[in-house]
Amino acid sequence: MPFRRIVALTALALLVPAGARLRAAEPAVTVAHIRLSGGLDEAPAAEDPIFGHSAENLKMKLDRIKKARDDKSVQALYLEIEGIGTGWGKLDELRHALADFRKSGKKVFAYLEGGESKDYLLAVSCDEVAMPESAWLMLTGMRAEVSFYKGLFDKLGVKADMLQMGEFKGAAEPYTRSEMSPQFKKQLESVLDDYFDKSLVGAIAEARKGKGLTADKVKKLIDEGPYGAKSAAAVGLIDRVAYAADFKASFKATLKADEVKIVKDYEKSKSKDVNLSNPFELLKLLSPTKAKESKNAKVAVIYATGVITSGKSSGSLFGGETCGSTTMIEAIRKADNDKTVKAIVLRVDSPGGSALASDLMWNELVKCKKPVVASMSDTAASGGYYISMAAKKIYAEPGTLTGSIGVVGGKIVLGGLEKKVGLTTDVITRGANAGIFSTTTPFSDSERKAMTGLMKDTYDGFVNKALEGRKRAGHAMTREQLLELAGGRVWTGRQAKANGLVDEVGTVGDAILAARKMAGVPEGDALEILELPESRSFLDALLESRSDSDTEARLLAPLLREFPELAGSLRGVDALLRLRGEPVWVVLPCRVTIR
Repeated sequence: MPFRRIVALTALALLVPAGARLRAAEPAVTVAHIRLSGGLDEAPAAEDPIFGHSAENLKMKLDRIKKARDDKSVQALYLEIEGIGTGWGKLDELRHALADFRKSGKKVFAYLEGGESKDYLLAVSCDEVAMPESAWLMLTGMRAEVSFYKGLFDKLGVKADMLQMGEFKGAAEPYTRSEMSPQFKKQLESVLDDYFDKSLVGAIAEARKGKGLTADKVKKLIDEGPYGAKSAAAVGLIDRVAYAADFKASFKATLKADEVKIVKDYEKSKSKDVNLSNPFELLKLLSPTKAKESKNAKVAVIYATGVITSGKSSGSLFGGETCGSTTMIEAIRKADNDKTVKAIVLRVDSPGGSALASDLMWNELVKCKKPVVASMSDTAASGGYYISMAAKKIYAEPGTLTGSIGVVGGKIVLGGLEKKVGLTTDVITRGANAGIFSTTTPFSDSERKAMTGLMKDTYDGFVNKALEGRKRAGHAMTREQLLELAGGRVWTGRQAKANGLVDEVGTVGDAILAARKMAGVPEGDALEILELPESRSFLDALLESRSDSDTEARLLAPLLREFPELAGSLRGVDALLRLRGEPVWVVLPCRVTIR
């Protein structure tokens, strides 16, 4: 080395303060970006061969968060949260996934451009929450909404002639009343109190205790809401007022990095490039893709989502899917007959529906040679609870709406509407109860007595099978004890656990681990997840789109896009129309919203 260079380096060393270190530029820190919004369905999402997945379901979001947690190249997670439309069960799953991510030592940043309670509850599960200056936080408490259709029916000349088993069974009330009965209101108030005290106030107080927010302070803040971004920051509800670009720029300081690389839509499924001019390539894409068979041990996760009906599952008129008994039984048998499947997890997100369809699914699950574990999502009530009773163990989310052990039945009488439009009906009958399902006249005394007997048989069977299920799970109770919890009463997952209606409060992942243990699969062995029923292929969906319900859905699509809240309000009517051919139902009130 030349003498002059040695002297220069020596002089430089003398100029560097003691203890200082010269370091090379470090590589950029990677932050995974995931957007969370919408309802996040449970069932496997159908794949469009041209445009990719039509929408991400809950499992896809959870898998991406878990992938980021395990990815050594990822140092943090950046969530854009906008319009979370899930129920409280799915919200519990998402919050648990974020807590699990943070346990790895990685940071989670949340950005809200505005939102309501569920958006905020997801955000406070993160390390840092930011909102732009013009944003608003609608933290104003909780309300339970039940839509009633009697006024509409009265205007149309339609009458709902309904019967129920269980003093608290409110499923028929939306069609027969204009407001809640005292019994149903009392039970719903109990559920709302649990959500408010634990899912909302308790969750915020726990997440923001570092900001000095106790439960009492949170209640006071709720009573004084809503808030602008600056006000929310001033009272400790959020951490930073910043626009998205400025918030992302702040990651450098938080992560102590010279450069931050944000991977937009981390691990999201991408659409495929398709040569539409090549008919052979197009036909190949439209053909159903067969999953690769594996000899590894599997747990089959069978999704029971939507109103329970007889026949095959199908699309609902106002969004979502129905849970068809034929489709579900096929899925259960497939899992039970697959030698690589060691156990079954029944993932339920359903308010119930047809008593017959629920019983057929329950019977198929009870007959399974393999252990069955139930995992409840947002709702697993009435028929949703009925099919869960077949499991050897039931897991519920803290915010799951469950129970509603009761029966309702009846018919929609159109005689008044027929008169209004000038339609008359002349009837000749033989048999005292020949008109029991006539839509022209209400039940006669004899018909009402017969229907009541039919419903009592169904209710007694429901209670007996619930007792059998609790005994099978190791939580035997007397009939008297169960009847105090039945009668149509609804519970949150926390309340159901305290009352012995479910066995554990936990996630679908906890249910899978329990199923694995029951099946005796060693922890070190590979375990795959088989999702059933399989999603319809693009070609199947195209061919089935000629059905009446799909035609109606297409006609209503423009209206529902402009007024999405209308879909929720009318979903109860859709369920009523689908169940009108069934004499007895095990279903929640079809339109109950707690937010």
